Amino acid sequence: MKHILNIALLLLIPLMGISQSVEEINKPLVDNLDEVAPFNEGLAAVKKGNQWGFINEEGKLVIEFRDDLVWNETPKTMNIGVESIGLPQFKDGVCSIKNVQDDGIVRYGFIDKTGKVVVAAEFLNVSQFNNGYAVGIYESKSLRGKNSFQLNIYDYAFTEIVVNEAGELLWPIQERQNIVMSKKLYELPELHAQMISSDLLKIKDGSNKWKIVKPKLEQ
Repeated sequence: MKHILNIALLLLIPLMGISQSVEEINKPLVDNLDEVAPFNEGLAAVKKGNQWGFINEEGKLVIEFRDDLVWNETPKTMNIGVESIGLPQFKDGVCSIKNVQDDGIVRYGFIDKTGKVVVAAEFLNVSQFNNGYAVGIYESKSLRGKNSFQLNIYDYAFTEIVVNEAGELLWPIQERQNIVMSKKLYELPELHAQMISSDLLKIKDGSNKWKIVKPKLEQ
């Protein structure tokens, strides 16, 4: 009965001197969206075409649509790194971004809730932040020389490392091998470590066994 009365009141709106249509009283704050993600930390990702932005809890678009937010149509939720992210979201106040660099290989970093890059996209893979820390695979390279085609040849070293939300590299975890830095042969390297509390790491060793380590993360 209550539902019938509510519907009747709605039907009386035009007779009460309210001339707006249903469409007019539901004027969109943001429209033409292809997808709307759940709210997390006060923001919700919204998709238009191939770009994502963020709205706040008042429905205002606070981060403009952009094409560098990390998401996966079929996320690998059992993994630790970027491949586990389904929809863009903020965790610990930051959101993962990606950048395709000159060599055609993607690097990853983070933006804050204003859309500003706070951790540069320089990791081959990186976890989301937890308790203020993330784990990423950081590369360093040095020029070896040029080949017969006068193209630069580099030597690479890779380190799995703990990073904070200011982008500071705080603690080396382990060296990583067998990462091929050629666009044709490149495969996203999996993370072998994860912060499980504010001061504990779990690390997978060469025999696929886990160990627990307490790094010194004083900032």
